[in-house]
Amino acid sequence: MERFLTPALSLNACIAYNERMQYTIRGIPPAIDNALRDRARTGGKSLNEVAIDALAAGSGVAGAPQKWRSLADIAGTWKADSAVEGALAAQDVVDEDQWL
Repeated sequence: MERFLTPALSLNACIAYNERMQYTIRGIPPAIDNALRDRARTGGKSLNEVAIDALAAGSGVAGAPQKWRSLADIAGTWKADSAVEGALAAQDVVDEDQWL
């Protein structure tokens, strides 16, 4: 068994790592945390999206193009299934005795 990655595999791993860089940020002041969470809630975005927007604006690269995944390959592929429809309909039933 080969103990080292091939150069091509190493390059692919490096590219994948750099395309989706992750950060851990510690010591966020409460005022910043509250502001980001409020902006996420009112904007209907995730905290991650709002934090990236704030980092982009603060670093002067706001407006840089973002990569978006096209969902064209799965759009319109839903197939009706009576079992699934029944299960979804059952979730819409309100159990009146569970409400105060």
